[in-house]
Amino acid sequence: MMVSLGHLAKGASLDDLIDSCIQSFDADGNLCRSNQLLQVMLTMHRIIISSAELLQKVITLYKDALAKNSPGLCLKICYFVRYWITEFWVMFKMDARLTDTMEEFQELVKAKGEELHCRLIDTTQINARDWSRKLTQRIKSNTSKKRKVSLLFDHLEPEELSEHLTYLEFKSFRRISFSDYQNYLVNSCVKENPTMERSIALCNGISQWVQLMVLSRPTPQLRAEVFIKFIQVAQKLHQLQNFNTLMAVIGGLCHSSISRLKETSSHVPHEINKVLGEMTELLSSSRNYDNYRRAYGECTDFKIPILGVHLKDLISLYEAMPDYLEDGKVNVHKLLALYNHISELVQLQEVAPPLEANKDLVHLLT
Repeated sequence: MMVSLGHLAKGASLDDLIDSCIQSFDADGNLCRSNQLLQVMLTMHRIIISSAELLQKVITLYKDALAKNSPGLCLKICYFVRYWITEFWVMFKMDARLTDTMEEFQELVKAKGEELHCRLIDTTQINARDWSRKLTQRIKSNTSKKRKVSLLFDHLEPEELSEHLTYLEFKSFRRISFSDYQNYLVNSCVKENPTMERSIALCNGISQWVQLMVLSRPTPQLRAEVFIKFIQVAQKLHQLQNFNTLMAVIGGLCHSSISRLKETSSHVPHEINKVLGEMTELLSSSRNYDNYRRAYGECTDFKIPILGVHLKDLISLYEAMPDYLEDGKVNVHKLLALYNHISELVQLQEVAPPLEANKDLVHLLT
């Protein structure tokens, strides 16, 4: 669902944005207005300021409220920080500077003897949270496993193979968190972003595997049979709306190492080449992937996007708009646009694929 922020979307100072977030809570700590601004600010603030610096500004506001004897404002500030801790606790796991700044805040509040405030900004709960973000490793070459995968390819029907590849793709895709997309924006690369690295490595690995399966056959007739089978796999991937793996498979089949095999091509039926042409047209980069975008936009329920296309969109959006407007206000429209774009990708992870996978077969494929 697209988020809008009313008049704030036109731009606001950072101090005004922080104040609006704090004023989102009533005296009892309940949200008294939409949480949209909170979500956008707490997820996208790193575009303009580090998390530690944002918290430091909040601490300064807390000190000012103490000096002015404004207990109500102090309480709302703590409610805001509690919301941050509760909703985005992963940040406090990953950002050492943020953790250090939070400890400074806790020491300040403790020194002032504010027990309720101490409880509100307590972070011990974070260590008890289920840490499901497992750092993945690159797929290592294993000759024995390659032989097993080759045998597996021969014995699986195209539909089964496409379903297991989709299971693997979704498993990798759903691990990419909101923070991963944000880190990609800030760093402009996937370095030190293991879940995204894994997703890209999987896609590249599938493309190389497709080439290997075709080229490993000793005769043109056998190579053509493998080629045909992968076209059938691609058709099923299209039906499953798994565009990322579809791109990997078609990319492998269109690689120069295969396209130059003229004798092999002579054994491929016309209707198969026609399907390949249709798939190539669907995934063509011409007009900024216009055909793919149209097809993707018409899909409902489960679907896996071509990750590279949407990452490129994120970078284009990020670079097209300034962080600040001419009057020095934060370009809230930019934060909102990036937030909505990333949210759409993350929400796709909530729709499970319409299939069941054999875990033993999945293990052989990875």
